[in-house]
Amino acid sequence: MRSPTIVVRPGRTNVPDHARTAPVSPERAAESRAGVELTNLDQPLFDGADATKRDLVDYLDAVRDRILPELRDRPLSLIRVRPGQQPFMQKNLPSYAPDWVPRTTMWAESSRREVSYPLCNDRRTLLWLANQRAVEYHPALVRDRSTHPTHMVLDLDPPAGDAFPHVVRAARLVRQALADAGLAGAVKTSGAKGLHVFVPLDDRTGIEDAAAATRALAARAERIDPDIATTAFLREDRNGKVFLDPTRSGGATVVAAYSPRTRPGVPVSFPVTWDDLDRVTPADFTIHTAAALLADADPWHEQMPEPQLLPADLIEEGYTIPIPRVQAMHEGKRRARARRK
Repeated sequence: MRSPTIVVRPGRTNVPDHARTAPVSPERAAESRAGVELTNLDQPLFDGADATKRDLVDYLDAVRDRILPELRDRPLSLIRVRPGQQPFMQKNLPSYAPDWVPRTTMWAESSRREVSYPLCNDRRTLLWLANQRAVEYHPALVRDRSTHPTHMVLDLDPPAGDAFPHVVRAARLVRQALADAGLAGAVKTSGAKGLHVFVPLDDRTGIEDAAAATRALAARAERIDPDIATTAFLREDRNGKVFLDPTRSGGATVVAAYSPRTRPGVPVSFPVTWDDLDRVTPADFTIHTAAALLADADPWHEQMPEPQLLPADLIEEGYTIPIPRVQAMHEGKRRARARRK
């Protein structure tokens, strides 16, 4: 089954979930947790989920002590899904949100306007978002009002098909490139078919330096074995290799550890040790299995190295590498002109 198409809605969504669904019968009356009214809990979450809204709420409540530290004080983008509709990304907090939901206002260059982002800092807010059928949680890499990213991230994107073993091999290249630079990182499944490598940063690191270092790290990992990994931004140039995406920097977001995904079976982005990468698949971690696997542990926090200062030579090399999206845009235009001729 194909994953649902995600629709981006830059404007405000002004109708709450309970207003878009039929009234529930008395035996399915609303429940309450932490002062949040939870409605329509027995509805299917989405087509192919094999889960209900209750499953989503129960899972997020069970892992709240792990996921909330990943979301706290970070401008948050969400992927929500309503019954019978395609999933959509919501950045702007809807006007009907309760006053007690924390928020921050930031300028969005893409839409040229101020956007009011939610801040998910507590259980009450997390449950309210879950009741709005917010399935995916994509926090910014900077905390509210900060210009210093907390992590450098490489997103490892497999070629078409079931190619997770290829992604694991690419992740080991990234780990080697990090070690060669005197750095260390933690790895988690993306909740889709890929992996995310996170490198915690010293709080003096600026956004542009982190972005440059990420480009250099991807290039160094590619050079170790160019038959496995590529930094080619255009899909047609990847030739079946794993894409080392260095663009998760600056104002970009990355799905949080422990966040569910709007994919069949509702997989979860889940921490994995480097030694266990060969023994797992992304499908091992879902909203039905992940909480039990955690028990009392918080592997993402436990496996994350201490914040690190980026080497000057890594940053300097990165500034010599073109920004992938800009380079791809110009190359795409050049190829289009060539085709027309």
